[in-house]
Amino acid sequence: MTRKTVRIAMNGVTGRMGYRQHLVRSILALREAGGLDLGDGTVLWPEPILIGRRAHALAEIAERHGLEHVSTDLDAVLADPTVDIYFDSQVTSAREAALTKAIAAGKHVYTEKPTATGLAGALELARLAREKGIKHGVVQDKIFLPGLLKLKRLIDGGFFGRILSVRGEFGYWVFEGDWQPAQRPSWNYRAADGGGIVVDMFPHWEYVLHELFGRVTSVQALATTHIPQRWDEQGKPYDATADDAAYGVFELAGGIVAQINSSWAVRVNRDELVEFQVDGTEGSAVAGLRGCRVQHRSATPKPVWNPDVPATEVFRDQWQEVPDNTGFDNGFKAQWELFLKHVCADGPYHWDLLAGARGVQLAELGLRSSVEGRRIDVPEISL
Repeated sequence: MTRKTVRIAMNGVTGRMGYRQHLVRSILALREAGGLDLGDGTVLWPEPILIGRRAHALAEIAERHGLEHVSTDLDAVLADPTVDIYFDSQVTSAREAALTKAIAAGKHVYTEKPTATGLAGALELARLAREKGIKHGVVQDKIFLPGLLKLKRLIDGGFFGRILSVRGEFGYWVFEGDWQPAQRPSWNYRAADGGGIVVDMFPHWEYVLHELFGRVTSVQALATTHIPQRWDEQGKPYDATADDAAYGVFELAGGIVAQINSSWAVRVNRDELVEFQVDGTEGSAVAGLRGCRVQHRSATPKPVWNPDVPATEVFRDQWQEVPDNTGFDNGFKAQWELFLKHVCADGPYHWDLLAGARGVQLAELGLRSSVEGRRIDVPEISL
């Protein structure tokens, strides 16, 4: 085996998602496994360069994991010809400018979403990347999760017949920060810093719906701020200016209707933090992050509405669990592997900056729908 090193500038690894999912559970996990086998006698060895604003935090992470390279100077790292890939998991408001620099420097780019704060900026990134001839990818992790992979298996196998509708529930209670620390950074609740659940979650819903069921053709949404005041990391109160809940209806190409509720102000009464129920003429399924349950037409009970007597059926017991039938890797790591193979071995990959722009577009139109109180068409975008 020949070992080939790929140097990856990772910006934003001091944040929760950048550290846990991208650095530890993806890049370092690949190193612990001995690298990524490209299938041609070559093993790819990822070498991360940790980038951020807080030198002490970067140094602590590097020491904890035995890493050598850290920097607070993005420009200097991008000017280094030995750096192959730039990865971004910063706060949304800082992402577009950094990606623009990385593309101009000729680096392949891989990034969290949303890719920009508006559709114009997201499309410009895709255009710049195409003109520069670099390879580019956007994290679309949820379609790599076991529950949705099982759901995809059902769709591909024709289990549902004609799919009629999709209903999604996402969210949990994020503490305000006064008497218990919040589980999310305070910038998530300030519009000026790129916060808001529509900007955060609608890009996810776009690729989940697009990949599994069809392109989103219209959106009608209501975004609101249920909790108007929160407390930041220093215990100081601040006004929450970004939406913390959104209720959306999406029409899809082919006639499927999707309804998805997203909220950081809801207490969980479901099996997982996100669940999608898919109903079709031949069967239904409920998929979460890991599990997936089904009820086929032939095994569908016949409930009768009668509010005057207690229910005698335990409805959840009438569903069958979909077996794993295979091993499932971490979804972030699985997509990293595909992108690295795309960059280093020209493997197939279509979750690019244009796909990321579709997510930004849906968030932008969702917010506009909420302000204007009407359904809005979602046009196809292209470069």
